[in-house]
Amino acid sequence: ASLLFFLKKLYICIAKQEIKILKHKDMLTIKQITDNTEGVIRGLEKKHFKDAKATIEQVLAFNDKRRNTQNQLDKNLAEVNSISKSIGLLMKEGKKEEAETAKARVAEIKEISKTLQAEMDQAQEEMTNLLYTIPNVPYDEVPEGFGAEDNVVEKMGGMETELPKDALPH
Repeated sequence: ASLLFFLKKLYICIAKQEIKILKHKDMLTIKQITDNTEGVIRGLEKKHFKDAKATIEQVLAFNDKRRNTQNQLDKNLAEVNSISKSIGLLMKEGKKEEAETAKARVAEIKEISKTLQAEMDQAQEEMTNLLYTIPNVPYDEVPEGFGAEDNVVEKMGGMETELPKDALPH
């Protein structure tokens, strides 16, 4: 009961910056960065994040590498599927030499795909690790500043408790 009494009388001063940042808990996503690159860079610069533009460009480069590698992997898979179908037909027709050539091509493509998969995984890991280092972007309404003293008071409520002069912190 005394805790409830204390909470009711607690002086509440909520800064806009704290509210806005708490609402946006998840890390930045690639979609947010690609859809609003300039806005993300502005927000990071507002937060005084060092090398914001270079970091975002690096994230986008890793994403492009990942996407291009994924596209190449998809093309390779389609080619392997196509050649595999033709191998069956060639074997039915008795064209073993051509079928063996096709099998060798499939093995070659699969070997290339393993390398591409490793490159794509590496790019994904580097991009994710870089994203972990980037803070969330504050809302546009948040004032630029270095600390709590730069915050704007958005709402005040409750009553300020007056403590006796000899009150001890707890």
